Amino acid sequence: MLRLSALYRYPLKSGKAESLQHSGLDKLGLDGDRRWMLVDEASGRFLTQRAVTKMSQLSALWNSAGGLTLSSPGHTSLDVPLPDEDAALRGVTIWRDTPRLPDAGDAAAAWVSEFVGAPTRLVHMPLKRARTTQSGYGRDDDQVALADGYPLLLIGQASLEDLSEKVGRPMEMLRFRPNLVIEGADAFAEDGWKRLRIGDVEFRVVKPCARCILTTIDPRTGERSADREPFATLNGYRKTEDGAMFGQNLVNDGVGHLEVGMPVTILE
Repeated sequence: MLRLSALYRYPLKSGKAESLQHSGLDKLGLDGDRRWMLVDEASGRFLTQRAVTKMSQLSALWNSAGGLTLSSPGHTSLDVPLPDEDAALRGVTIWRDTPRLPDAGDAAAAWVSEFVGAPTRLVHMPLKRARTTQSGYGRDDDQVALADGYPLLLIGQASLEDLSEKVGRPMEMLRFRPNLVIEGADAFAEDGWKRLRIGDVEFRVVKPCARCILTTIDPRTGERSADREPFATLNGYRKTEDGAMFGQNLVNDGVGHLEVGMPVTILE
């Protein structure tokens, strides 16, 4: 039987994961997932572990009021309230999108600037300012918050085990930053899925996930793998013309609730 074996939320884009036992779903995916982002103060361009590797050690815990608690070793924690969705808008750039998003204020900016080591701002993505997903995949009205492209990422547990065997050592699931982990299927069975249901919510599989050098960052230490694993192995046996694929991007049709242990039904 297929089951949901793990749930992860990333309140801050490229920050540490929160492991969840249950979560609500709104139209942008898991409640609170990737609704916050660091940007360069001068340019407004988004920051991730690609440029700031130590973001893997930045904890940003989401609370039910929508705010964050920022913490990291060597830094005093800071509670950041949810900013007014129409106040202090800041122009930012995330890939090809240039939304105007609420700025979290000077106290948050001072904290994240000290952490990054350069002038940085913290911004929030309210529901009404959501981006549209990549053209040509899914539906024209599909939306996403601050994830790279889509609201949700799914990975099969057996797929990770297959990759770990080929690499020659265990690979941490969090190197790949999924939201949903499915247990009970064959390795890479998710490549053939088109629609599935978990609880009362249906999901569409819209696009495989092309992986990048971020997979070489150890989520526990923030250090890059000297041998470029598992990215090197993925390039060896999962390479396509669009990149090395691992995991599937999903869009949820409707809102609802997920809980670890729920059965998963493949509809198509």
